[in-house]
Amino acid sequence: MIKRRKTKQIRIGDVPIGGDAPITVQSMTNTDTRKVEETVGQIKRLEAAGCEIIRVAVVDMAAAAAIRAIRDQIGIPLIADIHFDHRLAVASMEHGAQAIRINPGNIGGPKKLAMVVDAAKTHSVPIRVGVNSGSLEKDLLKKFGHPTPAALVESAMRNVQLLENQGFDAIKISIKSSDPLITVESYRQLAGRCSYPFHLGVTEAGGLIAGTVKSSIALGILLYEGIGETFRISLTRDPIEEVRVGYEILRALDIRHRGPELISCPTCGRCQVNLFSLADEVEHHIQTIETPLKIAVMGCVVNGPGEAKEADIGVAGGKGVGIIFKKGKQFKKVAENELLDVFLKELDAMVEEKK
Repeated sequence: MIKRRKTKQIRIGDVPIGGDAPITVQSMTNTDTRKVEETVGQIKRLEAAGCEIIRVAVVDMAAAAAIRAIRDQIGIPLIADIHFDHRLAVASMEHGAQAIRINPGNIGGPKKLAMVVDAAKTHSVPIRVGVNSGSLEKDLLKKFGHPTPAALVESAMRNVQLLENQGFDAIKISIKSSDPLITVESYRQLAGRCSYPFHLGVTEAGGLIAGTVKSSIALGILLYEGIGETFRISLTRDPIEEVRVGYEILRALDIRHRGPELISCPTCGRCQVNLFSLADEVEHHIQTIETPLKIAVMGCVVNGPGEAKEADIGVAGGKGVGIIFKKGKQFKKVAENELLDVFLKELDAMVEEKK
């Protein structure tokens, strides 16, 4: 059992962050926020995949004004992501943003920050202090030479202090680097300096493979050590992939289990079926299923069921034929050209039984 760091709890809409609340999975839209229909459509797809909090980029007043129309059509809390302009932060909250992400140090000085804080208090909106290695303050770069963990932590605490000086403490913090090891050490150091909840992430992590590996290393280490209350996996991909990777990390750490777990063999010379296609079709089919199941897709009818004997249901392909098995025992033999359709029907029936 992982012992989690004790933190203050805040709320983003009706979702608690920190304290004893579950660790939540976030994502960010890659649509133009001003295009309401397109943005809502993407958010609804993310909701179906399990996204629990969504962030949108606010690039101008039109984007801030669009927040109300977007929020009215979605079911998860919405965060406005703002850089530099305090007016966009205030407008976003006035139009219904349930949290904002800013860097207090670059929002325009104490008077403008005070306006943001006043709006946050009025609308009961928490603020994420976001520090990235690529935008570290010049004096800290001069002091530390480059974005070291100590530099990132000092920047974070400096910006938190700006909010605390305004009498504001509904705060969560992120300190992100594209280097997973710097990310890990930064959060470790910060954990000893405050009790605010943390938003975890590896910034600019890369595409599906590189980004998944970097994020899994950094977040896996931190979450296993009990550090982190919410997170986003940053990938140069459809944001639905971010949510999928996030839940797989939580599953692997036995922290949270959502939906089916898919296991499949890596293929070998005994495989006589297009297992890549079979596994892809099954994986796509189960994305919106919330029922916890262990599903196996195996390439060998001889060893497959035995190797996946703990699976609730599985399929193993052979030459011209395949078998569907349950708990490692043969259930039904099916012609290869019907195997996928029959298997998905059996899978859906099992889901219905378990509801």
